[in-house]
Amino acid sequence: MNPIVAIVGRPNVGKSTLFNRLTKRRDAIVDNTPGVTRDRHYGEAIWDEHSFTLVDTGGILADNKDGFAQQIQTQVEETIHDADIIILLLDGKTGLSPFDLELARMLRIVEKPILVAVNKIDGPELETHLSDFYSLGFDDLYPVSAEHRYGISDFLDTLIATFDSQKEGAQDNPSNDMIRLAVIGRPNVGKSSLVNKILGEERVMVSQTPGTTRDAIDTTCEVDGRRYLIIDTAGIRRKGKVQARLEKFSIIKALRSLERCHLALVVLDADEGITDQDISIAGYAHERGCGCILLLNKWDIVEKDTYTADRYIEDLRSASKFLSFAPAMTISAKTGLRVSKIFNLINEVHQQYTMRIGTGPLNRIFKRAVARNEPSMHRGQRIKFFYATQLSTGPPTFLVFVNYPNAVHFSYRRYLVNQIRSNTGLNHTPIRLYFRKRGDRRK
Repeated sequence: MNPIVAIVGRPNVGKSTLFNRLTKRRDAIVDNTPGVTRDRHYGEAIWDEHSFTLVDTGGILADNKDGFAQQIQTQVEETIHDADIIILLLDGKTGLSPFDLELARMLRIVEKPILVAVNKIDGPELETHLSDFYSLGFDDLYPVSAEHRYGISDFLDTLIATFDSQKEGAQDNPSNDMIRLAVIGRPNVGKSSLVNKILGEERVMVSQTPGTTRDAIDTTCEVDGRRYLIIDTAGIRRKGKVQARLEKFSIIKALRSLERCHLALVVLDADEGITDQDISIAGYAHERGCGCILLLNKWDIVEKDTYTADRYIEDLRSASKFLSFAPAMTISAKTGLRVSKIFNLINEVHQQYTMRIGTGPLNRIFKRAVARNEPSMHRGQRIKFFYATQLSTGPPTFLVFVNYPNAVHFSYRRYLVNQIRSNTGLNHTPIRLYFRKRGDRRK
């Protein structure tokens, strides 16, 4: 998951210049929504093979009456809340200002990494200007010049090192022992209602107004002695219908939530029927390697007969053939119909999602599969499968060494995946299968 790095500072310290320098571009999403934040720019940056999302908080202006307007407080606090790491940018030419002192005061109580960069230091002879800024109370100051690149490389190295230290801390986080679930779907399909029903209380706000949930809201719960982290996400609409800049950022955060979860609960509105956008959203989860459970919600208001559920699920299977492994069930978040049974599926899918297959049994599966159905020839040469091993879990990922990896037809790949499923019981989890050319043994 890409970390979010926010640049904060008073006007004219060079935030946008630094933003453009790090993202290597000059176009970004701008949020002009009144009362939320103003002139927020978002862009992707990469350094030393580490990518991150950069946020430029422009338009911070002081109020002449009280010195620090409420809208400034709202903007800075929201930026700090959203970010994983904060860059406090200062102006090395003009020196300290009362606004810098106020920002520093706010940031000192934040339990997130803070990197303080003093901009407009165009060379080592100007680093003496840093002395005044130590009064802000931060141990380390980084001299940079966003315009002339001075100190940028060293500063980015420190930023990347901060990413790595955060990952190490995350590995020791008790939440990593939980099953992490992302609740995703279109607006108004009942995602927040489902979360509230699971939790047994009105923990997240529910409204008929699309876009009520804008942030990805994390909540923990315990069911039958097992702990779960549930992430309620913003509704994902088609790109063409997303107009508000704030909504675009909400959708980005919803998609990022998929990168830190094990399973995606894909909620669909059974009363409205299955739409192309439902399938696209399920595809987002599949692309990110999540286990998937398809939930047809609002079943209590669907006119039905004996075979209605079978027809709905059959239509869903037909529309999402790439998710043929994903279990599906009808529920009602409003009445609680079958909601408690979701966790039986979650546990089953997660068990398969984290399963490891021994090398010996895995190679015997491949040997029998190839003997039963040999692959087609490649330019008159037989395709040979030498050895298979499991690389990782979450989802189960396998690597096969073969003499012509690019010649393995996608239909034969699908055949091998199905053989793995039928022989290991991995029928409800995504499976990744890669082919690699075996190196010359003489080398």
